[in-house]
Amino acid sequence: MEISEEITTWRRPRCRFCRLIVMYFLAFMATASCANIEDKIPESFKSGHTNNWAVLVDTSRFWFNYRHIANVLSMYYSVKRLGIPDSHIILMIADDMACNPRNPRPATVFNNANQHINVYSDDVEVDYRGYEVTVENFIRVMTGRLPASTPRSKRPLSDDISNVLVYMSGHGGDGFLKFQDAEEISSIELADAFEQMWQKRRYHELMYIIDTCQAESMYQKFYSPNIIGIASSKVGEDSLSHHVDPAIGVYIIDRYTYYALEFLEMVTPQSKKTLGQFLKVCPKHDCISTVGVGTDLFQRNVNKVLVTDFFGSVRNVELSTVDMKWNMSSPVKQDQECRDNTCSEM
Repeated sequence: MEISEEITTWRRPRCRFCRLIVMYFLAFMATASCANIEDKIPESFKSGHTNNWAVLVDTSRFWFNYRHIANVLSMYYSVKRLGIPDSHIILMIADDMACNPRNPRPATVFNNANQHINVYSDDVEVDYRGYEVTVENFIRVMTGRLPASTPRSKRPLSDDISNVLVYMSGHGGDGFLKFQDAEEISSIELADAFEQMWQKRRYHELMYIIDTCQAESMYQKFYSPNIIGIASSKVGEDSLSHHVDPAIGVYIIDRYTYYALEFLEMVTPQSKKTLGQFLKVCPKHDCISTVGVGTDLFQRNVNKVLVTDFFGSVRNVELSTVDMKWNMSSPVKQDQECRDNTCSEM
């Protein structure tokens, strides 16, 4: 019995020493793996953002502007299909074409003469409708300067790790975009609103797309970093409609948006299609107008940026170098302490 105790006593220090060796080895391996982890991260994880937001704005009312609402609803349909949830989409529609008495198919809006897809389906969530779509409300939405009574669903809660897509469709001219045919937002006002967003850390990268006449003029005044502007027409050019639906009696979609959606239909949440490819979707022989692209403020190579960085929803993992302390005590012990002390008093 005494010999057995002596052997056990002699082995214990040796076992502790072995455990220490194993622990140091595992720690070394973990450190080595972390040191090279950035080299193994896919390009899609290097974008610097962890969530996506979309602000989609139709600024026109009246039945003959049916196509502008169809443009915006079609873009809504695409970004939602690619994973951006309604909670991260602000949808502003200046008129209700679905309920217009001239609509031969009430409660529907189509973007193609074949009427394959009703882009005004039951799951569309409109945040700002009719006369709520104003220049003031748009700027308040973008800058976060909304009244305290504004519902959560009408607030974009983006931050400095958010990629934001802003799409606008309506009637415009050199340096302005009309709202409701009653007021207008200038390119300078728009640039200042985006600068406020940057100063308030409301975006990481921002993509601005506008489908209107002389659309390029709307992003020429931008001066904030990490913004890319895409316009359906150059200064001095009109942005044209694509086709008429004889049953509805009006043009139902604009050319640039039609070809942009045609491209997005081939994109999936796991797609490797790049922003560089997206920028070529509507050559002049298709659009008639010349698509404008402003990348001078954008810091990444568009040929390495995934389309889903703006049109999809990401679930990137953030890597932290901060040491985390975990409570490794037994849950059974914690439960026992709870029963013996505070929990019985609650």
